[in-house]
Amino acid sequence: MLPSRTTAKGNNRLSKSSYSDFHSILEKLKGAIIDLGLKNKTAIVTGAARARGIGRAIALSLAKEGVRVACADLRAQDAESVSEEIRAMGVESMSLGVDQTDHRLVKDSVESITKVLGPIDILVNSAGVNTVGFVSKLEPTSWDNTVKIDLSGPYYWVREVFDSMAERNWGRIITIASIAGVMGGAGQASYAASKGGLISLMKTVALEGARSGITANSISPGIVATDMLNEIRDDMQERLIRRVAMRRPGDPQEIADLATFLASERAGYITGANIMVDGGLGLFVF
Repeated sequence: MLPSRTTAKGNNRLSKSSYSDFHSILEKLKGAIIDLGLKNKTAIVTGAARARGIGRAIALSLAKEGVRVACADLRAQDAESVSEEIRAMGVESMSLGVDQTDHRLVKDSVESITKVLGPIDILVNSAGVNTVGFVSKLEPTSWDNTVKIDLSGPYYWVREVFDSMAERNWGRIITIASIAGVMGGAGQASYAASKGGLISLMKTVALEGARSGITANSISPGIVATDMLNEIRDDMQERLIRRVAMRRPGDPQEIADLATFLASERAGYITGANIMVDGGLGLFVF
């Protein structure tokens, strides 16, 4: 029962003791509602380097929950900048410049991270590229490169963390897919195929990890205000946003909030899901 706010004189003021009790109740409620049970976990976040990227937002959100974060990206210097932000919070972090198309480099990276930060509890696959080209015009080399980065790379990371998670009977694997992986997209053959493959990969990993305490899920964002969106012509951006029921792009933090929840103890019964975060882009809009 919350303390009364009315004193004998009818004033709407709390006594010092009542205020103290009320404050204590709020603190208990805060702990019960907000604590995600992530403190002292260790995470790898790939694609964490872009200033307005989903990976960076996820890395910082996990760090705010007390997660030790390894920021992996092809752009080593930018990844280190994110790690510096995390260390400024008083949380351990390291960065790695990694070409995730090379399985050996991914394997070595996981070993290095484990030595410095401890066994991997959480993997977030956020690194990727979007290559544009119609099916009949897309160069096979461009197709191969996109699939290697967007599909093979995440598989390499999953492969290298899975057994350790299973041995400890706890793990969270979260992959950033795309609405293109569900709906397809004109001029996005290699990107859409790779993202669709990621959704299926997470379902397979979910099945294989279900009895070993591992959950695996994908998030499919729609139009999000990232550096990648800014690379598109303004008129094309306007056309895309008009298709969104909410008439706005998403914010990277909105994706990060979901990813952080999926990484938590509280999401332990969610696995094999592909969650659309698209502001209604997949709905029929008048």
